[in-house]
Amino acid sequence: MSVYGSATAAIRAVPDLARRGGKRAIRICPVQAVEDEKKALTALGAKLLFLGDPAYPPLLAALDDAPPVLTVLGTPDLLRRPVVAIVGARNASANGCRFAERLARELGEAGLVVVSGLARGIDSAAHAGSLETGTVAVMAGGVDVVYPAENAGLYESIRGAGALVSELPPGVKPFASHFPRRNRIVSGLALGIVVVEAAARSGSLLSARLALEQGREVMAVPGSPLDARARGPNSLIRSGAALVESAHDVLEVLEPYLSRPVSEPDLPRFQGPASGIPPENELEDARERVCNAFDETPIPVDELIRRCQMSPLAVSVVLLELELAGRLTRHPGNRVSRPGPQGPDA
Repeated sequence: MSVYGSATAAIRAVPDLARRGGKRAIRICPVQAVEDEKKALTALGAKLLFLGDPAYPPLLAALDDAPPVLTVLGTPDLLRRPVVAIVGARNASANGCRFAERLARELGEAGLVVVSGLARGIDSAAHAGSLETGTVAVMAGGVDVVYPAENAGLYESIRGAGALVSELPPGVKPFASHFPRRNRIVSGLALGIVVVEAAARSGSLLSARLALEQGREVMAVPGSPLDARARGPNSLIRSGAALVESAHDVLEVLEPYLSRPVSEPDLPRFQGPASGIPPENELEDARERVCNAFDETPIPVDELIRRCQMSPLAVSVVLLELELAGRLTRHPGNRVSRPGPQGPDA
């Protein structure tokens, strides 16, 4: 929109951008499909929150890769209250689940909303413990797709008393590539994240890393070195995460944030096109440099700009061309890579 002057003009430019990125044809979403999606959302009773709207979650809005649109089923007002994330292993121990449920309940009683990913294990326990005080489930598919199926009852409880959130359209089923993006919303909504049981390589540790990149507080519950599910939290604590044994520990870490109001950052008003598309000779040079500067390992866009020694606008246009052509994958934390193997699936 900054380059083309309006949303309509930007959408009209997409096919040409994709063609320049190496794809001959790309189909713009038909107006009828948009109308059908709106009808489906209305039938569900869901609401759309757009980036820049006052109702959009303020902490999430501050991220470079904030979702342009969120679908919310339930109570959107929960997203503007102070939020803490609780995540952990799907194959959690009974003690781990009991602790997560108690922690969520006590944090809720202290005025915090608890967010998690509706996975089995620790996520489910955290939602169950905070149902009465406010809980938010971030979905890896559409807000109307229950996953895992065993959480159907919990899903309905959250729909009635909490909020279900997704950046995907209704009806979309979860895929492996959706979970890392789901995780960056879980951490992005929260002031801090608590990890309760997690393997050494897991989606929960990905969430913790994303939280750190987003400037959130990272906390972890220690466990026995004989339990593989404790390796993740214990590793986080060795790396500097706050040790959590009770809700008091979490509140102590978050106290500086809770003592001052959370507000949406001041965003510049849209002023129309600032500089326009760079000349074709500059873009041609940028295409060659960008394609030689990154591979299947995710790299921050800022680092890519430094490597290419090109203007940020030229690099951004080329990245958009490649993305539309299916030759680039965007990752949480404003990172990009060539399409490659997927990461953890939850």
